[in-house]
Amino acid sequence: MSYKGKKHPVSQLNEPMAVYLTAPNEGSSFMSILSGARFSSKTASDWDILKLTREGLPKRVLMLMAKQISLTLQELSDIMHISDRTLQRYDDDAIVKTEYAEKAIDLARLYTRGEEVFDSIDKFKKWMRTPSVIFKGETPLSLLDTSVGFDMVFDELGRIEHGIFA
Repeated sequence: MSYKGKKHPVSQLNEPMAVYLTAPNEGSSFMSILSGARFSSKTASDWDILKLTREGLPKRVLMLMAKQISLTLQELSDIMHISDRTLQRYDDDAIVKTEYAEKAIDLARLYTRGEEVFDSIDKFKKWMRTPSVIFKGETPLSLLDTSVGFDMVFDELGRIEHGIFA
């Protein structure tokens, strides 16, 4: 008998229908850091953040975020890998490139996480500017010019949260 003529059982999995949703990011801290950004609801899901990152952010949102997390224009431009002069040339409502929006989202996520760990945004801001032995004498803020630096700071926040000190 040829292969075409042979009856094969259908391999189909029968499960009850389920709806899967992404959980919203907890707390309004993230959204307040990115004040001025347009979210589809009162809580930002991962999909909302992804969409926002892909669409880009207005310069106005970046500047408000920098003010809220106490970054100078020079510090923000160093993190974003853009000259402060180029950043100043953007109109307030102009959408900055998506790679800058992605860095801004990372900053907002980091500062939101830091506020959760330290129970205060002010304590976290102070920690970000304090040189640390764990970072070979550098401040956590100085590491944010690379994705590896962001990861190192996030990892250290996890250790602090769980009481694991170097």
